[in-house]
Amino acid sequence: MTVSKLALLGGPPVVPPDQRPVEWPVITGSEQEAVLRVLRSGKFVSNADGELEVQSLEAEWADFIGARYCVACSTGTAALIVALAALGVGPGDEVIVPALSFIASALAPLHQLAVPVFVDVDPRTFNIDPALIEEKITPRTRAIMVVHLHGLPADMREINALAAKHGLHVVEDAAQSHGAKYDGRYTGTLGEIAAFSLHVQKNLPTCGEGGLITTGSRELYEKCDMLRQFGEVLKPGEERLYLSQALAGNHKLSAIQAAFTRSQLAAFPEYQAARDRNVPRFLAALAGLPGVLCPVVPLDRTHAWHILRLRFDPAAAGLDGVAAGPFRKALRRALRAEGVPASQYQVVPLPGQHVFQTREGFGRGYPWTIGGHEYRYRIEDYPNSMAVIEDSLTLQRRHLNPSSGPLLDLYAEALHKIWGNLDVIGRMARALPYEPPWRQVQAGGGGGGADGP
Repeated sequence: MTVSKLALLGGPPVVPPDQRPVEWPVITGSEQEAVLRVLRSGKFVSNADGELEVQSLEAEWADFIGARYCVACSTGTAALIVALAALGVGPGDEVIVPALSFIASALAPLHQLAVPVFVDVDPRTFNIDPALIEEKITPRTRAIMVVHLHGLPADMREINALAAKHGLHVVEDAAQSHGAKYDGRYTGTLGEIAAFSLHVQKNLPTCGEGGLITTGSRELYEKCDMLRQFGEVLKPGEERLYLSQALAGNHKLSAIQAAFTRSQLAAFPEYQAARDRNVPRFLAALAGLPGVLCPVVPLDRTHAWHILRLRFDPAAAGLDGVAAGPFRKALRRALRAEGVPASQYQVVPLPGQHVFQTREGFGRGYPWTIGGHEYRYRIEDYPNSMAVIEDSLTLQRRHLNPSSGPLLDLYAEALHKIWGNLDVIGRMARALPYEPPWRQVQAGGGGGGADGP
């Protein structure tokens, strides 16, 4: 069998340059008309008299996932902050957070002067490991924040049982899991309260930033509605009195962003159905490659396929003596040369982020020193998160487009081509200068990590 020369060494790339750009979100005449509809209405903010776009989006998303209530916010991070505030999480409280997630999951408790307490993840699902949660619960623990990372729901039966046992709140960070189900129920309805992101790169996007809070509690709904807008209680048709009932910020969603997302929501089932065809076919094409670990989807849940993370095992690939980090670094260079936009996404577990290493916070060590307590974060305490970062690469955005099937086929072809040249990859990995990406972060380096651009 003839093995094609790697593009890295001068061969032709599998993905031609003219086939690489695949846009997300898909913008059609429907999105354009939605934005124009708001411009014509003159109702641009959610508390404008007669504004309907934000209210309609809230009702439509709640109906879609089966939630009783929905509150729209300016960002997914704001949605998390407001949700925690509505639960009464405050100074000195502790919030359980997975060690592998986007930084917003861990920053949201800080804004309530609460302390994130990290728990390692399951190495196959990338979600918080329920078996490791209980040992981190203390008398100060107030809530468990569950992140459905990359679009796969976490183990909610075990987590909800733990929360009930210890009297804790359960907050879903569903920023990446729009449309995913667990035991037949959508994420956003599996805990006490949930936060979604509408960032332009999410499965359900807006034309910029946005967020949604869902809950089954009328009390929490009313608190979130108040806390997103200066602590005011605003009712349609009633005069605004500008009276703040609580400490709160300004986290409202604009009408233009709501209208854009409503158009995206109308197409969401079609787009998700396409991902449910394209992504499993891509992963099935990789099944015969030794040393490639594809995402798992337990039988009791579905995957939203927001991010595709592949782990790589050089020993299983037949490259004895090649370490995981250098192998991943060599693979990334080879994949990008073939036209596959593989990225590392995270370069350090959350407890290794600068904000948690310095613990400067709000000054004088707040919130970590509230009540005379001291906290130290060691990334070595989260070996699964470290291993996932060390040996994996991700694919983002392009596969969200419903027409990305042929492109994913090319990505699979590129991986097969590289696996036909594993001897070359092995030599590269052995020769490359390497240090774990988090070492650069700890030394004050940039977010690109040791792999470069």
